[in-house]
Amino acid sequence: MPPPPLYSLENLDFDNPQFDLEAIRRVNPQRHEMEQLTAVLRVDLETRGLVGYKDISQTEFWITGHMPGFPLMPGVVMCECAAQLAGFFARKYDILGGDYLGFGGMSDVKFRFPVFPGERLVLMAQVTKVRPNRRAEFAFQGFVKDRMVFCGTMVGVPISRDQKID
Repeated sequence: MPPPPLYSLENLDFDNPQFDLEAIRRVNPQRHEMEQLTAVLRVDLETRGLVGYKDISQTEFWITGHMPGFPLMPGVVMCECAAQLAGFFARKYDILGGDYLGFGGMSDVKFRFPVFPGERLVLMAQVTKVRPNRRAEFAFQGFVKDRMVFCGTMVGVPISRDQKID
């Protein structure tokens, strides 16, 4: 049995997002084929969470090579979508510091149903724990229509530009 949605799926206004793609680009560094968010629909600062989505086009970079003839969205790309949503929250509201938010780990990830080109993947993320300047933990979920397609938890860590290893 999947967990209940972090936020209600009802009354999501896809025509009037709180942050469109251009606003996301002012916060998230990913570009070109690595951009995995279409819009952020709603931010809830009280519960430290948000709802966004990714419209999966017929021209995604993975379509020709991931199961040719039966393109389904790779689980790792779904996780990247959720990470970019969580990263948007962490950077926009400066909960960790650093220049970027990197993956620190994922756990309890479950893929429940496939996601295909032409579908809209609704994403939810919510901060569950923060250790300032060290790490933030998030619960995340993804839905197509009203069906949960994946869920789990992730850790985000702050990364600074000058953190390169020589």
